[in-house]
Amino acid sequence: MGELKLQELSASTIVAANNLTLRRGQEQFVNPPSYAIADSWVNPSTSWPRVVLDGDRVVGFIRGNFDPEAVQEEFRSCIWRVTVAGDSQGQGVGAFAVRALAEEAKSRGFNRITALWEPGEV
Repeated sequence: MGELKLQELSASTIVAANNLTLRRGQEQFVNPPSYAIADSWVNPSTSWPRVVLDGDRVVGFIRGNFDPEAVQEEFRSCIWRVTVAGDSQGQGVGAFAVRALAEEAKSRGFNRITALWEPGEV
């Protein structure tokens, strides 16, 4: 694993983000990142989609939301999604992405992050 960097989701990275290959059995829990962004209830002005790059290769995706006006407190500063390519899992990609989101939350004045998840079994 080289040096990881974060980049805003863009036209040049969206296909790679949508095609992240997970470990066997994990696919059932994840829709492609761009599908999640298109959810009708997501406010594009508060959504924070980013890819994690290892060199030029997309190895992960994280989407947060920062909305100090959200009615439900858990949606004010939260992690909506973290996806790490199967062959990059266990190498710090997810931790790197979550730390970056935490730094972004702090820079926006939030002191709490909520993680949203769907329970499931592999």
